Amino acid sequence: MSLMKAKTRKALSYSVFYEQAAEGGYVAFVPALPGCHTQGETLEEAEQNVREAIALYLESLVAHGEAIPEEGRSFQGRVIVPVSVPA
Repeated sequence: MSLMKAKTRKALSYSVFYEQAAEGGYVAFVPALPGCHTQGETLEEAEQNVREAIALYLESLVAHGEAIPEEGRSFQGRVIVPVSVPA
């Protein structure tokens, strides 16, 4: 009888940033997963696509025996910077 490693499932949470694309639609990217990004015509489509992109990214890490990153605390802010522009 062969012994197989039991696989467990757990839910992971990642921050996703959405930006409106100049040509229309939205781009979504996951800072904790380098290179994990996608797009969609609508915000809802971008969200659905990024869920799939994250799942595929993590599946690839597992398949290659690489560690799955767990995201720490993240913060988003906005700063105002005065700039002189020609009139």
